[in-house]
Amino acid sequence: MSDFNLPANFHSDPETLLRKRRVCTVSSSATQPASESTVLAPTAPIAMAKTLRDYSTPAVANMPTGSAVNMGNGSFEIRTGLISMVQVSQFCGLPSEDANAHLQNFLELCDTVVIKDITQNNIRLCLFPFSLVEKAKQWFYQNKEAVDTWEKCSAAFLAKFFPMSRTSALRGKISNFQHTSLESILEAWERLQEYIRACPHHGMEDWLVLQNFYEGLTPMSKGHVDAAAGGAFLSLTINEATALIEKMMANQS
Repeated sequence: MSDFNLPANFHSDPETLLRKRRVCTVSSSATQPASESTVLAPTAPIAMAKTLRDYSTPAVANMPTGSAVNMGNGSFEIRTGLISMVQVSQFCGLPSEDANAHLQNFLELCDTVVIKDITQNNIRLCLFPFSLVEKAKQWFYQNKEAVDTWEKCSAAFLAKFFPMSRTSALRGKISNFQHTSLESILEAWERLQEYIRACPHHGMEDWLVLQNFYEGLTPMSKGHVDAAAGGAFLSLTINEATALIEKMMANQS
């Protein structure tokens, strides 16, 4: 047995050798740089493909809303009570409706609202969609990119719902005014004023309106007006003629 040759890697205590190897393995893994550790990136959710039915289903993202108003550094909250006041008199866009009258009522309401650091025009632009319904509201939504200021909005609204044909018709009623035998001078004057209020941009001067009114009266009514003028109505100035008519209206009312 003494002459038996042992291998070069022979170790008399193999158990000790195994313990040393385990210690080296643990130490090397503990001292491994953090940068070498593997981190799994979160996987992005896979977008579901849209079906053909999805393309035909309405989505909230496609619903139009009011125009975006540039408030600068200011902001304000529209109270529900104010919206309710605006919605009392809404404009549908029907041919029988008066766009001028609607705008006048809306402006009167907005002028009662004062909000610090917010201009009147921005208040008007925010509230205006609430005053519209049906055809008129659809028009606003379709053109909201072009009506991003109150000046553009009001001008476009009147151009759409108070066309030139309506202006021409009202101008004709004012310039060719005719008094009927069934109405008094008071009623005739009030009817003329209704035409003027419906078309404040008629473009006719006061002297021409007064002259057209006189020429449109019946012969009997002309005689009453001339008598009240002390001779001839057309010999009066604009202020005198207006004051005379108003005096006659007051006496008849």
